[in-house]
Amino acid sequence: MSTVNIATTLFAQNPSHRYEYAQPDDVNPNEIAICVVIGRTAEFFDFFVYAIASALVFPKLIFPFLDPLAGMIGSFAIFALAFIARPFGTVIFTGVDRHLGRKAKLIAALLLLGGSTMAVAFLPSFGQIGVGAIMILAVIRIGQGLAMGGAWDGLASLLALNAPERSRGWYAMIPQLGAFLGLLVASGLFSYCVTYMSPQNFMDWGWRYPFFLVAAINIIALFVRLRMSVTAGYAKLYQNHELQPTTIKNTVRSQWHTILIGAFVPLASFALFHIVTVFPFSWIVLFTTENTGSFLHLQMIGAAVGVLAVVASGVISDMVGRRVLLGVTAGAIAVFSCFAPTLLSGGEDSIMLYMVLGFLLLGLSFGQASGAIASNFPSLYRYTGSALTTDLAWLFGAGFAPLVALLLASQFGLMMVGVYLFSGAACTLAALALNRKLAVQITDR
Repeated sequence: MSTVNIATTLFAQNPSHRYEYAQPDDVNPNEIAICVVIGRTAEFFDFFVYAIASALVFPKLIFPFLDPLAGMIGSFAIFALAFIARPFGTVIFTGVDRHLGRKAKLIAALLLLGGSTMAVAFLPSFGQIGVGAIMILAVIRIGQGLAMGGAWDGLASLLALNAPERSRGWYAMIPQLGAFLGLLVASGLFSYCVTYMSPQNFMDWGWRYPFFLVAAINIIALFVRLRMSVTAGYAKLYQNHELQPTTIKNTVRSQWHTILIGAFVPLASFALFHIVTVFPFSWIVLFTTENTGSFLHLQMIGAAVGVLAVVASGVISDMVGRRVLLGVTAGAIAVFSCFAPTLLSGGEDSIMLYMVLGFLLLGLSFGQASGAIASNFPSLYRYTGSALTTDLAWLFGAGFAPLVALLLASQFGLMMVGVYLFSGAACTLAALALNRKLAVQITDR
């Protein structure tokens, strides 16, 4: 089923969520939702194609002079560079947005994202050019990070702001579907390559195929997002909601407390994100005899579970409230962290249970994590403040998770990965408590 059909079906099944408010120039939430899902799916496809290659390909291609564990650590260190670069991308492209407009910003950012990711398909090996291969991959990864920061278009905020009061959880989960759909497509492509190619052919040229597809997917996403972001009706809608970029300096000076707390609210979800998607690849490859193709199949099953869980998060959030759902799922992630290492170190059935439970919790929490703090921003700072909060949340919660988890597991055993995940859940619960106080303080003002 296509991304458009999925989004359309979701709204068709929930007619009460449609057309309940005035829409300028006949702009409707269905169009926004479809655009957001397509854009997010394309971004996360880029993200996961690189992430999977970080575990399966780059340790051997770029770090063959190191032992397998050290090579994986080196690969994950480069993986983290994108999350460090992402806030700088927001700073750079916010300036582009303010001076040249949203259209110029999106075109530049998405071309940089697609170009950087596709450039990996032409990456030479260490055997061909030596340390230059490491430097090229690092530059490409930084380019991806800068582009991710610039790709923020505000459409998710626009969708949330147009949501009826009783349906905000439903609308908040729509953008999050893109993560699991992107993972599903990326895992499927790599699964096909791993299953139907010899190991030698896969390492020689087969792994490059998914990166070539990035160009086509990003071009489609670019045109769809431009259609939504820069036409007259949507430009008016952005203006009506004051979703305009402000300077980074003024935003940070005025809203630093909201940005900081907002970055820690989804920590449990974002830490779990890489503990069930990227880190298991490294563990399977390095420390088990499990078949890589079989694990990719399990990840596709997990991604499908994640899609269903994200949808469920929208329904549950509208019944009990977003804060309650995030708090309960953070507690559940803390419980999961206690026995997750045992599951991952078991056989195939045990690993499958790890993936299903992990993706179930991830979908329920990730489905509402991104919108947990945006409503606390004054309208003047919402656009830029939401972008900065998202950047920092990914940096603190997910950027170093595969690297830290692998270092902890290799030195102290898998149980330390559980401790790491537990700490993320504790930070989310603490941030939610502070967020409650902050919300009261803002209201009192």
